[in-house]
Amino acid sequence: MDITKEKPIKLIATYARVSTSHQEEQQTIKNQEYSLKEFTQKNGYTIVEEYIDDGWSGDILARPALDKLRQDAKNKVWEAILIYDPDRLARRYSYQELIMDELKEAGIEVLFVTVSSPKNSEDKILYGVRGLFAEYERAKISERFRLGKLRKVKEGHILVSEPRYGYDYIPKQNDKHGYYKINPEEARVVKMIFSWVANEGMTLRAVVRRLQKEGIKPRKSKRGVWSTSTLSTMLRNRTYIGEACWGSSYAVVPDKPLKEQRYKKVKKTSRRKKPKEEWIIIPVPPIITTELFEKARKQIEANFALCPRNKKNDYLLAGKISCACGRKRTGEGYANKPNLYYRCSDRVLSFPLPPKCKEKGINAILADKLVWQKIAGLMSSPELMTAQVNRWFKERQSKSKDVLVDVDAQKRQIEKLKKQEERYNKAYGAGVFDLEQLKGYTTPIREKISQLENQIRKATSKGNQKQLAMPNKQEMKKFANKTKEALQGLDFTTKRSIILNTIEKIVGTRRDLQISGFIPIQQYAKFKTNSRNCWSTKRW
Repeated sequence: MDITKEKPIKLIATYARVSTSHQEEQQTIKNQEYSLKEFTQKNGYTIVEEYIDDGWSGDILARPALDKLRQDAKNKVWEAILIYDPDRLARRYSYQELIMDELKEAGIEVLFVTVSSPKNSEDKILYGVRGLFAEYERAKISERFRLGKLRKVKEGHILVSEPRYGYDYIPKQNDKHGYYKINPEEARVVKMIFSWVANEGMTLRAVVRRLQKEGIKPRKSKRGVWSTSTLSTMLRNRTYIGEACWGSSYAVVPDKPLKEQRYKKVKKTSRRKKPKEEWIIIPVPPIITTELFEKARKQIEANFALCPRNKKNDYLLAGKISCACGRKRTGEGYANKPNLYYRCSDRVLSFPLPPKCKEKGINAILADKLVWQKIAGLMSSPELMTAQVNRWFKERQSKSKDVLVDVDAQKRQIEKLKKQEERYNKAYGAGVFDLEQLKGYTTPIREKISQLENQIRKATSKGNQKQLAMPNKQEMKKFANKTKEALQGLDFTTKRSIILNTIEKIVGTRRDLQISGFIPIQQYAKFKTNSRNCWSTKRW
């Protein structure tokens, strides 16, 4: 590869990326690193930083290592970035161009091991054509793969990496397609689960407890116990009545993700159902009857509708309150009952095993009241309001002083420019240069003087604005009382919004609540509730 020899680059960074766990297993990161280091050794470069995105898709730009790379490029930590291939930077050609233009503007050279970096307009066109063709080829391969799978499914071939519980998968043999075969022991468990729900009306949690009691473990589980989500999926799966469905849903980006976070390795984490006529049904040996399946499904729906825990309750501190063990506390309680609680999520996550955390629940009604009273008290405090107004006045005075300082500096600059203009006029008078040359020298000076004079006028007008009077103690007290009344009369939604924007975190136990956050009239606040009786069942 031809590299410019006139001024060799000494400080260089490298970037590597793989998108799947399969690629990670094939050690493609190590392969990339080897090629990158070999390239730098041949060209006499020194690697000062290595950026690696392990298991991140090239279809998205929000990658931790890439973000750090882009930030370091702006700070000019190194002179060039070396990448194995353009598709390691991004899969989409438009993304490649965006990042490369950004790096170029920062004065960073982009080098590739597999291809030459574009050095002129012709190279750039060729590079663009190559990128578009590569993107087209990937799309074509993906479509061929999809159509290939569709053809196999329509022929009756079951495409699975792991068979459903209750079945064994027999791979393709000669001309015979892969198929499901009933696993007798697992099929017995499947029948029991459906029967418990359909005939005995058991809830999913009750089924989990019974399976745990009888020592029946799922096929795969790190904890060795069944989960309600696994059972819910099983009880809705039509494979067990002899209908293995393919293409019944498709992946989408969730409208309301469970966690708002900057980086997500899985781009599409939610699924949507396709119309039933688009499904492909592959016949398999049934384990249960259609009647039992439908009866169990209706019972699940009834259990969900009747469960008091599924009734909507309002929890003011939801998402902000944590347990002393570090886990989040979640709102829990029955509808139309006096007691609602914030309980440690370890209790739910550990089920059906005993929870590791021994902290008790916190009365949610009392905790909500105590925290809101404290927040409202801080936001309507006359003393804090006065302190904030004083800070505002000091900042205003400081800015006024800065304005005056800037004006003085601008006036001095104008004087220098005028003296410079005068020297040019004298040189013209002495015949050093002609009138056109004089205009070329003095016109920019006069424009700069005019610009500075406008800035002085604007700054002076700001400095001469009417000075505001500091409110007295009585006025501040009156305003604080009105604020307090307004805060106490707010609805739940507005209170909730204030909590989300002011509180950073709450660590709660039955003894006290430790709250920290940002109050609009105070930089940072930490405090405890004035009651140690957080476990009280008294309704406020």
